[in-house]
Amino acid sequence: MTPTWQKIVAPLVIGVILLGLWEYAVRAAAIPHYILPGPLLILQTLVADWDTLSQSLWITLQITFMALAASVLIGGLLSILFTQSKWLELSLLPYAVILQVTPIVAIAPLIIIWVNDTLLSLLICAWIVAFFPILSNTILGLNSADHNLVDLFKLYGASRWQALRYLRLPAALPYFLAGLRISGGLALIGAVVAEFVAGSGGTASGLAFRILEAGYQLKIPRMFAALALVSGTGIVIFLLLSLISHLLLRRWHESAMRREN
Repeated sequence: MTPTWQKIVAPLVIGVILLGLWEYAVRAAAIPHYILPGPLLILQTLVADWDTLSQSLWITLQITFMALAASVLIGGLLSILFTQSKWLELSLLPYAVILQVTPIVAIAPLIIIWVNDTLLSLLICAWIVAFFPILSNTILGLNSADHNLVDLFKLYGASRWQALRYLRLPAALPYFLAGLRISGGLALIGAVVAEFVAGSGGTASGLAFRILEAGYQLKIPRMFAALALVSGTGIVIFLLLSLISHLLLRRWHESAMRREN
């Protein structure tokens, strides 16, 4: 297997090369900073405007993690209910699919109008985007328990709760964690999209508003600095959730055990 340090160094080297080429191209072509700033100017702007951008980052992170927590709670509970009752799954799952495939940009203005609270409306929008991967993956995992073991549990007279606790939930954990990694990024995307639609200003504004604000004021380096924060936040969330997944699965699931060989 590929050593861990190579998995870290290889993408970092590629990233540094690409950033260097970007900086060289901007300087060689004398591209104005209000059209395309170089990475060094973006970094300088990020440091100079850190007070404002960090406050906006905190607002976006709050919405993201609250939406992710709500997705875990509601998606996990619904998936358990659906697998315990086929009639409930057949009745409600299509509506979850409809909610998932409806563009959040189309319904976000309505949610913001109906919910007379900006933070709550942003949270609902982010949750709508994030909860379906957890729901669908967990349902798949709960239904993927070995049928021979299911029959064995029935043979020994295990109750539904016992089969769920000792067989179906452990079998569903890798699927749930895979959905969680997807939903982490989707929660951030949902939060940013909702902030774009809401367009709320002031001190309680997320990174999306800072991007819009910088665009209106032609402060393009600041816009790129906010974009870099959004992208960096998404990467950190994915790495954090991947680490949690690895720690939970490394001692017993093949997908994680292979990485340690």
